[in-house]
Amino acid sequence: MRAARIVDGKPVISEKVFQEQVRKAALLNGYLYYHTFNAYRSPEGFPDCVMVNPKKGRLIFAELKSETGKVSEKQKEWLDALKKTPCYEVYILRPSDIDWFYSVLSR
Repeated sequence: MRAARIVDGKPVISEKVFQEQVRKAALLNGYLYYHTFNAYRSPEGFPDCVMVNPKKGRLIFAELKSETGKVSEKQKEWLDALKKTPCYEVYILRPSDIDWFYSVLSR
């Protein structure tokens, strides 16, 4: 078994592991979860995942980043446009946000 990398006394979570944490949090809170598996021919910058809960009337777009990851200009363009559209929630999430985001989903 491979040991987790430790930086500043905290384990470094891979994007794949983090994405799975977000997916499970969404499903546990009654959301449908979508992530494009291969975005090769998709427009640049679209958020990593989309979550919808029809019972709560919520639609969430989330861009997942490592603790130090930067948002690209194309990602910023999409996220800014979505934030200006009513009835959507838009988040940039990092592994340290998972507990907070779980509480957001459970509202």
